[in-house]
Amino acid sequence: MIRQFMAPLLFLGLSLGTASAATPAKKSTTAKPAATKGADTEEVGVIETSMGTIVLRFFDKDAPQTVANFKKLANSKFYDGTTFHRVIPGFVIQGGDPNSKDSDRSNDGLGGPGYTVPAEIKQLNKRGAVATARLPDQVNPKRESSGSQFYICVADLPSLDKGGYTVFATVIEGMDVADKISQVERDQRDNPATPVVMKKVTIEKRPLAKSSSGT
Repeated sequence: MIRQFMAPLLFLGLSLGTASAATPAKKSTTAKPAATKGADTEEVGVIETSMGTIVLRFFDKDAPQTVANFKKLANSKFYDGTTFHRVIPGFVIQGGDPNSKDSDRSNDGLGGPGYTVPAEIKQLNKRGAVATARLPDQVNPKRESSGSQFYICVADLPSLDKGGYTVFATVIEGMDVADKISQVERDQRDNPATPVVMKKVTIEKRPLAKSSSGT
């Protein structure tokens, strides 16, 4: 298993000019709802934060292993009590690190469940996209995903598409919450001064709803 303590999970490196020039895998731009037994329902991810609730629609067909892993972690309460430990206005909010549950802010961004997930790079990093963080190509040439850390795009980010990240869901409710989180006061490491906590992350079955990620 790969231990993720070499450096913070650096999807943010792309904004600093470290993106790979490799051609990304063919990507789909159409949101594909999760497969369910009933045609009028879908399984969604519900992130209850200290600033409001965010609801996710999964891309089961494009990222089945990543979606299954997120659901497994949510169902085991792995995410409960973690924080959004990196927030950047006009860019992303990132969370899901178990290290963020403790009081030591210096280790936020370095943790995970102790494994990675194979790359499933198909969807684009558009506003509302939910994707996995990962270590950079130099130490991760297969572009395998973090076992737990993920980010939500608060803008269209084609620069991240060039680097190749697994987008596994999109926000269908609560983009206003993600926007508010991206604007909070933060320290020099972009960690919110007042922790933004994921109080509870659950998987629920709900009636089909239209995406609100572009609003």
